Amino acid sequence: MSAVPDAFTHPLGAGPGSLTRLSRGGIAAVAQLGRACLDAVAAQGDALAPWLAVAMGAGILGYFALLDETAAGWQWLVPPLTLAALLAARWNALVGWLLGLVAAAALGFAAASWHGRHAAPALELPRNAVTVSGVVQSVEMLPEGRRVVLAEARIGQEVALPRMVRVRLRANDPARPRPGDTLALRTLLRAPPPPAYPGAWDFQRSAWFSGLGASGSALGLASVTPGTGDAPPLAATRTAIEAHVTAAIPGPAGTIAAALLTGSQGAIPAPAMQAMRDSGLAHLLSVSGLHIAIVMGCAFAALRLLIAAMPALALRGDGRRWPALGALVAGGAYLVLTGFQVPMQRSFAMAALVTLGLVLGRRVLSPRVLAFAAAAVMLIQPEALTGPSFQMSFAAVLALIAGFEALRPVLPMPQAGQGVVRGTIRWVGLSVLALLLSSLLAGAATTPFGLHHFGRVQLYGMAANAVAVPLTSVLVMPAGMLALALMPFGLDGLPLAAMGWGAELTLVIAEAVAAWPGAAVPMRPIPVEGLAVATFGFLVLCLWRGAGRLVGVPVIALGLVAGLVIPPPDILVSADARLILFRTGDAAVMQRLPGANNFTQGAFLRAMGRNIAQPLPPDTPETGLRCSADACRFAPSRDGPIAVLLRAGVSGSYCGEAAVLISAEPVRPRCRASQVVDRFSVWRDGAHVIWLNAGGAVVLSDRTNRGRRPWVPPPPAPRVLDAQLPAMPAE
Repeated sequence: MSAVPDAFTHPLGAGPGSLTRLSRGGIAAVAQLGRACLDAVAAQGDALAPWLAVAMGAGILGYFALLDETAAGWQWLVPPLTLAALLAARWNALVGWLLGLVAAAALGFAAASWHGRHAAPALELPRNAVTVSGVVQSVEMLPEGRRVVLAEARIGQEVALPRMVRVRLRANDPARPRPGDTLALRTLLRAPPPPAYPGAWDFQRSAWFSGLGASGSALGLASVTPGTGDAPPLAATRTAIEAHVTAAIPGPAGTIAAALLTGSQGAIPAPAMQAMRDSGLAHLLSVSGLHIAIVMGCAFAALRLLIAAMPALALRGDGRRWPALGALVAGGAYLVLTGFQVPMQRSFAMAALVTLGLVLGRRVLSPRVLAFAAAAVMLIQPEALTGPSFQMSFAAVLALIAGFEALRPVLPMPQAGQGVVRGTIRWVGLSVLALLLSSLLAGAATTPFGLHHFGRVQLYGMAANAVAVPLTSVLVMPAGMLALALMPFGLDGLPLAAMGWGAELTLVIAEAVAAWPGAAVPMRPIPVEGLAVATFGFLVLCLWRGAGRLVGVPVIALGLVAGLVIPPPDILVSADARLILFRTGDAAVMQRLPGANNFTQGAFLRAMGRNIAQPLPPDTPETGLRCSADACRFAPSRDGPIAVLLRAGVSGSYCGEAAVLISAEPVRPRCRASQVVDRFSVWRDGAHVIWLNAGGAVVLSDRTNRGRRPWVPPPPAPRVLDAQLPAMPAE
């Protein structure tokens, strides 16, 4: 038998020998590419260390993404993985780093799992009004009334509850409780609410980790017994300072000044708060790195001036070390005073490392310091990683560090020998340039996170910050710090007046900028998948060394446009079915029943990138809605599936015709030919979102989205009101 030519055996003309050569060449090319990648990674050197904190965060997010709790044995993987990484690093630094990433991810997962398992159990709350008593832990002033948090709360004469209770006092209540007092009142307690829709902010998860078990509003006046319990450190001082500042500075300016000193924003009137948000100045109200930097800077300058005025001390040592340690003590006191908020934890952790570096003569600010601060916060509060405060705070600081490192070679620097006038002009110019660059970098870094969580973009934030941030740094916060120092002696009148002037001017700036056309543009929030991609690109851009960091730019762009690829839901149904929203092209149409929740309505509109929704009209064919007296047919596309909103809960002829039936009432008779989202559905599984795709209707409930987690209440059981009536069977 003659040999068959290779060309006939392989249509492409490549015989076995050719394939072997191609395979070897391909393997060699892949191996060469792999070696090049490993060399590029190894060339990063100590810049690889911050990625360990990134891996820890990935492990925490992995825990929160689960749909069910995993075995507790995962935490025991951390020691062997850490030991393996340390041993491997002695042999090969790159292999040790790769194992370190795995160990850090396991540590983050284990930390989140540990905090979740060791949280206090959920409360079983009565359905009727009860008398609650407990020790006041904190008091938050509101525009009308006060809100208190009670620990060791008791319902009647029962044992103390394992979780805290938050209650809003009546606006006309003359009681002025302070932390440490015992308070008793009558209220109707409610468990933390579920997300407004699947994928929205999870209040129940936040309450689970914070220790909050229930909240309510007082049904009568509160009874206060002074000073009979324990309160957190400086909680009473914080409350007293807030009351004193708001009494000394009248109007919204006083509430803003109090927020800057104590971190409590509850007393700020809604119009003032909205103006601060729309102008991009709301970050000034959240105590953060800017505030602690001012506090520590003022303390450092005062202590250094004091030491310089005493020759015996100035000539005996470094004039920076002791003032730096004193400034750190002042920063720690400010951290405790403002209630250990996440941005302050990050700032203080960084300040501690900066102070240590200053004492040891080492570099004081770098991505490694920021990574250490992030790791410390994540170990203490792993749930903080999912919140906007953590994300925006660390993103802004990382952008500032990386941005100024990249721009340092091209930025003009101060020069000696220019004379007083020219030197002052140059210093002012450089300060203004640094301020503008800081606002630009921080604003750009926090935009994706703000858009994901809040669905709004402030177009003029840079202009507002260019004026308000120097005002806060030069006048408002220094005057406030001086007022705090003089407050025990009763000499704080003039500093508080100066702080009030600055706060009033800041509010004027916010209101003016917020009134500009298009100051705050509503946009559909970036999906969580897009935010993850954009965040990874941002980390590559900021943490990677060399030209390879530019790869992060297209990755960020890819994450930002994810909303164009991932379609928003066509229909949203609230957890009580009193709100049903339809996405109709560029508009939103909503059915709102009496008793609907205003917060849920706002969350629905933010999810759609809208400010307002049209009420459900009788007939709107141009939006895909056709309504009659008993039902509304919704068809987003001409050839796609339809959804029918049953106004009376009667399925009738719509059963089987529609892909999904929606009703605020139980659907009768039952329909098995169509998917049904009715009052029973939301009662069992919470809010629903619906997509109407070419392949049919996709329905996702909140319970399906979150799974079986400790903070997710179990499915409710039907209550039998009459012993002779059977419980309502599930559909």
